[in-house]
Amino acid sequence: MAGYFVNREATAIHDPLLARALVFENEGVRIAIITCDLTNMPAGIATVVRRLVERQAGIPASHVMVSATHAHTAPVILSGWTRYVLDGEMKRIADEYAAALPARIVKSVTEAVARLRPARVSASIGEAPALAFHRRFHMKDGSVGWNPGKLNPNIVRAAGPIDPAIPLVYVEGEDGQAIAAYVNYAIHLDTVGGTEFSSDLVYSLGEALKVARGREIVTLFSMGCAGNINHVNTAVARRQSGHGEAARIGTTLAAAVLQAIEALSPIQDVRLHAKAETLLLEAVMGTAAEAAEAHALKPQTGATQQLAKAARILEIEARANRAFEAEVQVLRIGADLVWVGLPGEIFVELGLDLKSRSRARWTVPATQANAAIGYIPHLAAYPQGSYEVVSARVKAGSGEKLVNKALELIEATTP
Repeated sequence: MAGYFVNREATAIHDPLLARALVFENEGVRIAIITCDLTNMPAGIATVVRRLVERQAGIPASHVMVSATHAHTAPVILSGWTRYVLDGEMKRIADEYAAALPARIVKSVTEAVARLRPARVSASIGEAPALAFHRRFHMKDGSVGWNPGKLNPNIVRAAGPIDPAIPLVYVEGEDGQAIAAYVNYAIHLDTVGGTEFSSDLVYSLGEALKVARGREIVTLFSMGCAGNINHVNTAVARRQSGHGEAARIGTTLAAAVLQAIEALSPIQDVRLHAKAETLLLEAVMGTAAEAAEAHALKPQTGATQQLAKAARILEIEARANRAFEAEVQVLRIGADLVWVGLPGEIFVELGLDLKSRSRARWTVPATQANAAIGYIPHLAAYPQGSYEVVSARVKAGSGEKLVNKALELIEATTP
């Protein structure tokens, strides 16, 4: 199982891990938006998926966005460098899964294409201000701590905001029957823990919407800019993990979505547009001493930040210090609705900046899209250090470059 810095062998399946696809077609142009109940979406997998979709469904690869929900209870995907230590039967299973994965994801698109029918598209923005929490804190000793623990007396204040908004895209047939709901929210999907495969809060979110809007509705979830956001309220003592907590969050999120459905605005301009560009982001290279320390660290032992730093150094070394390719993708419907695909765990401050500066009425930042290049903090976080910064593969200012490029592409696709 992926998600942490130690090997976890799965013991059961709590709920199925799915790929869900939403395909739009207008005047001969198609776009496909895919969400997968996976921890990450490696570029190697995404590239194969997009090429297969182009070949099998006639949708150009540039018009396909494939993202991971970032659930921490999904399989390891072996594609490129990995921090997991797998051999023998575990290695065989992981290789087999990675090889079969693209075709499984593509099947969701071909099935969606087969079900194309006239539809109405609407959008709105809901709100869930009590589910997400900033996980970086200014501490009494002057440092910035990461996940410092519940009721920690050394916490001074959160190091930043949350994003309570829930961009919602709602699709229904001409008969008014719900077809799909695309839900985006800035929260880390690391609620469940344990060793059972699960889509985390996505499962309860989807089940609740099926009860309310009909069993045929397909609910797609994408993680917003939540690199430094989680579900943990440090001001209360109660335990916040397990399937019950995931159900609480997913059901509460569903209630907010149902409220947002009551405030939907129809999208009249349904012309489809797609544009993407790839940036080169410089890698954060370690010193010779840090590299020696990373190699000396016994795999899967040590503190989390030690392991995170070692993983960063070893991956960049394995890449021969090459810059990271970061694709920024924009898919849009008319003038009002824009999806922005970003390839990593983007800090919330960057997402808020993107939304505030975008001229589209609804801007939906889907992270872990088309690649997974790790944490991307905003500029002010780098000198603060702590886990996400220690983990970050790309240099300070990279996040701002992604936001600026996204805004350029939004302008370039404005009808």
